[in-house]
Parts: sequence; C-alpha cells; structure tokens
Amino acid sequence: MADRGRGSARGGRGGPSIGSRGRGGHMSQPSTDKPKREAILDLSKYSNERIRVKFTGGREVTGILKGYDQLLNLVLDEVEEEFQEPEAHKRNLGLVVLRGPTIILLSPVDGSEEIANPFLAQE
Repeated sequence: MADRGRGSARGGRGGPSIGSRGRGGHMSQPSTDKPKREAILDLSKYSNERIRVKFTGGREVTGILKGYDQLLNLVLDEVEEEFQEPEAHKRNLGLVVLRGPTIILLSPVDGSEEIANPFLAQE
C-alpha cells in the first residue's frame, strides 16, 4: 500500500509502459491496403516553365519553376518581383524558395492573357 498513487510498479502515468501493446491488446501495424493519395495540384507539367505566383499580402512574382513539394513550397529561378505602388516597377531576386502556405494563386505566364472584368457595371 505504500506505493499507491506513485505508479512505479506499473509504468507510471501517461500511457502504457514500454513493451505494452496499448488498449486493444494488439500491436498496431501500418495499413498497406490504402491507396496512395494523389496530389491535388500536379505541378510537373509546369516544371522549367515560367509561372506567376501571388501571395497573401499582395506580393506577386514570376519565375521559372525548378522544384516543389507536397506543401506547395516552390523553388523558382530568375525571379522578378512586380511592384504596383507607388509606381509600377520590377526587382530581380534570382533563385528563391517560396513558402507554400503563403501562396494564394499560381498560374502559367505563357498561354494566359488578361481579360476585361465581366462583372464591372457597364456604363
């Protein structure tokens, strides 16, 4: 009774002790019958192509896509950042790594063109 509350004989608090199999009594094994998840966005077709990237906060860059990962982190080369305020100008950044969570828009530069906004009220 002197050990009561200390838990030293049974592995203590915080879960099963070493060698324990958990609550179910069996070892959990990784499931091999699950199909591999496909990426939502396939960027391989844009590899070594010029793309435009817009970020939260309004920044915008263009560059050549060299690499990417599952989190949408991108590696771009020959990157140019485009400023609109106070006047339009560009800044060369070279080779950069872009963090995926900050990206809000990705589009190819070649094959896209700007169109008039169809939702503006016609005068």
